Parts: sequence; C-alpha cells; structure tokens
Amino acid sequence: MTRLLLAIITLASVFACIPANAQIPNAAQQHQRELTRIVQQEWGMKGRAALHAAQIHQESGWRPNVDSPVGAQGLSQFMPGTSAWIAEIYPDLGRAAPYSPTWAMRAQARYNKWHWQRLASAADECQRWAFALSAYNGGLGWVQRDQRLARAAGDDAGVWFGSVEKYTARAGWALRENRHYVRHILLTLTPRYTRAGWQGGTPCPV
Repeated sequence: MTRLLLAIITLASVFACIPANAQIPNAAQQHQRELTRIVQQEWGMKGRAALHAAQIHQESGWRPNVDSPVGAQGLSQFMPGTSAWIAEIYPDLGRAAPYSPTWAMRAQARYNKWHWQRLASAADECQRWAFALSAYNGGLGWVQRDQRLARAAGDDAGVWFGSVEKYTARAGWALRENRHYVRHILLTLTPRYTRAGWQGGTPCPV
C-alpha cells in the first residue's frame, strides 16, 4: 500500500511539473503577439485570441506552407476559392496570400466574424462559436440546413451541443470531421491555449 501511494505521489508530481503549454507547438509562440493584435483589431480588446489560436492548431498545426489532401492552403487552411472570395469582399486585406501567416491570420479572424454575424440566433456565446466553427469547417449553408433539421425534429435550433450537432444530411465522414472539429477546438484546444496564457479565455464551460 505504501509503495502504491508513493508511486501515485511520484506520478502526480511528474505531471505537475509539465508546463501548461507542453502540447502547444513552438511556432504558435512565434505568432502569439501578432495573432492577439489581429484578433483585438477585429473583435475588440476582449477578442478570443486563445480560440483563434486553437483553430489554427486544429487546421494546420501552425505550419504556414502546408497543403491538405483536398487542396486547403496555409496556416488557416483556406481553399483557393475561399481565399479569393475573402480578398474580394475585404479588399483592405490585400491580395489573397494563404501562405502568408499575417494574411492567413487576418483572413481567419475576419471570416470567423463574417460567420458570427450571421448566426445571431444562437442561445449563447458558446453555442454561437460552435455554429461559427462548424460553418468555417463545412460551410454556412450546411449549418443552416442542420438547424432546419433540428427545428423540424422539435429540438432547439439555437443550441449546437446536444441539439443541432445531432442532425445533418451530409456524408458520414463529413459529419464526423465537422463535429470533432467543433468539440476539439472549443472543449480541448481553447482551454489549453488559455492555460498557456493566451488572451480571451474560453466561451464554453469545461
């Protein structure tokens, strides 16, 4: 019993010594100040930089030159058509440059806000961010279709978790990817970046 107790204490002390940012790529630290500034410019001084960092972590692992198998590009993993569209409707961002970390982070923050503004019927901030992230990953049209399916089934179309997330007509692989994307960013990665000192906190209770 004594040996077991000592083993537990030793193990606990080892984990206690692991820094909060142990699983955050070094590349993230290089962009922390700039991303925080960008998010505050787009969202105000209380903008959720930790959440945006978590999203980049999920999208590209902070690799600015990465291409996905389906053709998404750069830090924020925009498809070429999406990059061109963002540059067109927001000319102040300049020409589409998905492999430029600065452009990618500015476009990410702007694109998140574009979705956010169109999802005002969400029940609270946590649910609204869930809808916005789902839209970033799979398209606003799919989110709106999923909301209609939830409403038709008698569930709350303003609540993502446990409600709208259960409904879709998209393919099974797309459903699994999209739902994991939202949960992992909001419930795992954003708290991790918050603990590591990134600003903005997390909108969802964990």
